[in-house]
Amino acid sequence: MKSNYLKNINKYTDVILDSISDGVFTVDDQWKITSFNHAAEKITGIDRQEAVGKNCSEVFKANICETECALKYTMKHGKSIINKKIFIIDTFGIKKTISISTALLKDKEGKIIGGVETFRDLTAEEQLRKELKSNYTFADIISKNHKMHQLFRILPEIAISNSTILIEGESGTGKELFARAIHNLSKRSKRKFIAINCAALPDTLLESELFGYKAGAFTDAKKDKPGRFAQAEGGTLFLDEIGDISPALQVRLLRVLQEKVYEPLGSVNPCKADVRIIAATNKNLVDLVKKNVFRQDLFYRINVIRLNLPPLRERHEDIPLIVEHCINNFNFIMDKNIIDVSADVMNILMNYDFPGNIRELENAMEHAFVLCGSDIIQVEHLPEYMIQNISQNTIETDNTGSFKNLQRHFLIETLRKNNWNRLATARFLGIHKSTLFRKLKSLKIDVSKLKKDKDK
Repeated sequence: MKSNYLKNINKYTDVILDSISDGVFTVDDQWKITSFNHAAEKITGIDRQEAVGKNCSEVFKANICETECALKYTMKHGKSIINKKIFIIDTFGIKKTISISTALLKDKEGKIIGGVETFRDLTAEEQLRKELKSNYTFADIISKNHKMHQLFRILPEIAISNSTILIEGESGTGKELFARAIHNLSKRSKRKFIAINCAALPDTLLESELFGYKAGAFTDAKKDKPGRFAQAEGGTLFLDEIGDISPALQVRLLRVLQEKVYEPLGSVNPCKADVRIIAATNKNLVDLVKKNVFRQDLFYRINVIRLNLPPLRERHEDIPLIVEHCINNFNFIMDKNIIDVSADVMNILMNYDFPGNIRELENAMEHAFVLCGSDIIQVEHLPEYMIQNISQNTIETDNTGSFKNLQRHFLIETLRKNNWNRLATARFLGIHKSTLFRKLKSLKIDVSKLKKDKDK
């Protein structure tokens, strides 16, 4: 009787199912396929006549069939699975990435008589995503900004050298990530990368942390302790927030850089230091030198190669990339299946200045992940401080127009930052000028009028 019921359903739904671009198949309570639409044939390479009547695992050869069958979970627990990413092997032996969703089939009395699974081919999307990531990532650093790509181009050459490097940038811009990338690309990559935040420790503790000490150097020094220089021997020492160290410690650090030796506290025997120094600061060391707060000779020693990381507010085009990275990362960490952020959320993020830079964006996304119980992050999941000052006209309630408004606002802001120069804006965005002109025309952005309004 159950089989006849499903046959009657299939008779009226086959035409509808064949018009759907997603693959769809149904099974009875014995896991036998009862319907198989045209898109399912196309994605798997298996004809409907061959599929119907067979066990679904014989036809739908997925990496989860043996251990984590999605339909089996749904039919056992009564819970649907939405947009789970898996891969299958089609009839030609080609591995394909797909997204699956499952649901129960019930008869008129509400009794479970089978299940339905829909699936979408993500192979082309995954390939495009890989190509984009190869263009926009460098040693785990994500960006499509032209200034960042200039740094990407020179980073391998810098890494090969043994020169001291100074990385400047606001807090949260990823200075340590750059330092680690340089170390991993260098000839010292097989040795240790040791990092220390110079602003986190008082002067006396920082000195012993850097240079170590001998037993008996002070009351609690029961035995020798190697410092960070000793730990990083043959490798790289990353001195974060170097602008915060005291003048006295600056003198000791200068000696290490000049003479390649140091003395642990309580020792009279100098130790050789084969260590590459990468320093970082969120302060303007030139100004500190002028104010006699930072030694000029030390500044010149660490300023052999200087890298300046732009803040996130100057590369808003990277926000969608970082958001996608956060979604993938937090889905794995928190065992969730969040697909995306809403258009309104993206609108808010693109209009926010991020004084805390990438770190603040990552924290905001983690906050949203904790609160989000669905597959799309909404405005209410963002930190309150991020949305409390957003005017109502910034948040578009019409979802059909919000993305277009987002593009328009972003382009206008980028034009403004580039003094309304369209060629400079195109270079800033990393696109051809003709692409920008077409986009301005489609979004009805009159640059001349905006510039005149600004000059009034």
